[in-house]
Amino acid sequence: MSGVITASQPSWIAPFSGLSPRQFGKLITTLRREGADPVRKGRPRSLPLEDRVLLVAAYWRTNLTLRQLAPLFGVLKSAADRIVDHLGPALALQQRKRFRKDTVLIVDGTLVPTRDHSIAEQSKNYRYSTNHQVVIDADARLVVAVGRPLPGNRNDKAWELSGAKAAVGRTTVIADGGYRGTGLVIPHRREPGQSELEAWKEEHNASHRKVRARVEHAFARMKTWKILRDCRLKGDGVHHAMLGIARLHNLTLAG
Repeated sequence: MSGVITASQPSWIAPFSGLSPRQFGKLITTLRREGADPVRKGRPRSLPLEDRVLLVAAYWRTNLTLRQLAPLFGVLKSAADRIVDHLGPALALQQRKRFRKDTVLIVDGTLVPTRDHSIAEQSKNYRYSTNHQVVIDADARLVVAVGRPLPGNRNDKAWELSGAKAAVGRTTVIADGGYRGTGLVIPHRREPGQSELEAWKEEHNASHRKVRARVEHAFARMKTWKILRDCRLKGDGVHHAMLGIARLHNLTLAG
């Protein structure tokens, strides 16, 4: 079989990966350094690493089924399945472990509609979804950590249970009012019987909203990879997709 889409033609890279050819090249170099393309005995792989990475990125970007996507790359659906299963985890974001003392992070949860109901729960969007806790650097706007997916939409519980809390340690983190009781920096609220907040608290809340909006902008950019709008992957597949897309999102911002 001969494919239509190939990374050897730079014009295919941006539409199907969301990266520029230069960013895509940097990703391939890093993946080789990380051992994602080991030399092996036996029959050679059906596609070079560049095309395999582009296939995975295209799968996440377009949310076409593998039955639709595989012929475009000149491989069988079974081969495309293996490529996604192998390279999905290899593309995962390497979560940051250390932060400067003055670092400020922002966390929020986003719901990813998921076909695998064993890891999902019917949520406020009326679809079975998984809750993903995403932490970004407030200054660089890069994703620094992603918690494991959990059912439901309770961010206060998911913050700790997903592993996101452990990933950031004692770094200052700001969040919205859904994180009450977590020790994070959240907006001021009116006390019972209080008609309005003091002026300085209102001013602080306005500043808080402007900064916290950056994580919402990150979600909007990440969801241009359409698999996060309706994920058909099962088990750890949705987590690998979220981590991989976080890495691609960071590449698009870092240049």
